[in-house]
Amino acid sequence: MRIAILGCGYVGIELGRQLRADHDVVGVRRSDDGVAAIEEAGFDAVRADVTDADALSAVPDADWVVFAASSGGRGAEAAREVYVEGLRTAIDHFWSRDDPPERLVYTSSTGVYGDHDGDWVDEETPLDPQTEKTEVLAEAERIARERPVERGGHGSVARFAGLYGPDRYRLDRYLEGPVTAGYLNMVHRDDAAGAVRFLLEGGHREEVVLVVDDEPVEKWAFADWLAEQCDVPFPEKQTKDERLAEDDLSETASRRVRTSKRCSNELLRSLGYDFHYPTFREGYWPAIEAYLAA
Repeated sequence: MRIAILGCGYVGIELGRQLRADHDVVGVRRSDDGVAAIEEAGFDAVRADVTDADALSAVPDADWVVFAASSGGRGAEAAREVYVEGLRTAIDHFWSRDDPPERLVYTSSTGVYGDHDGDWVDEETPLDPQTEKTEVLAEAERIARERPVERGGHGSVARFAGLYGPDRYRLDRYLEGPVTAGYLNMVHRDDAAGAVRFLLEGGHREEVVLVVDDEPVEKWAFADWLAEQCDVPFPEKQTKDERLAEDDLSETASRRVRTSKRCSNELLRSLGYDFHYPTFREGYWPAIEAYLAA
């Protein structure tokens, strides 16, 4: 198949690596450095901005389009420009071609659930975005599911938990502390990419699939496990109330501290996806080995 990965960054490059042996893959980034990173990963690259329909004309026709663009950690306005306006532009552009795609996969975030006081959530749980940025993400999910259908295609949402992996292990954060209470929902980069590949190649047509590993973990327990593996003292802990009492948190950061949920991967597992890193124990081991060898 012909696949265009728009916003081919942290997950997109790994997805391209996994797909390149069996498919014609092109990654799309808006910077020269981004294009160089794609080419270094071993597949074709095009420089284009997803918000610019004219620039997207340089991207070859595709059977499958993956929209994995990032707003770069900026605020809600930048997020809207990329996730809503860029997504809409990309869909309208590709589905206006003489040879339109069959389907779109849009990569979203479990942030759209909001706070559930530690309870489990899955694909049937109503969304409750509690920040401007997560409201934007929820709107983008709706566009991804509905707009391709209006043009004769199909749209799915892969809703990622917290990504980790090479260059994103954040060992020091948990080993040094203080560690605030709450749950972590995680997925290794390779499984985030692997799940998207699985959904595409398997022809799975679910509207939304939660992409998260087998074991949400309490942050204190996770930090202590890391400390044991790295042979260092357990880090300092703090409750949510203790962290919120400090005066250095923005409103967005405060909401993040208050938010707690456990995300279920039951649907993804039931479809047949086999995780390479089923829990943090397997996924963090390369980082632990590197720490011990330093």
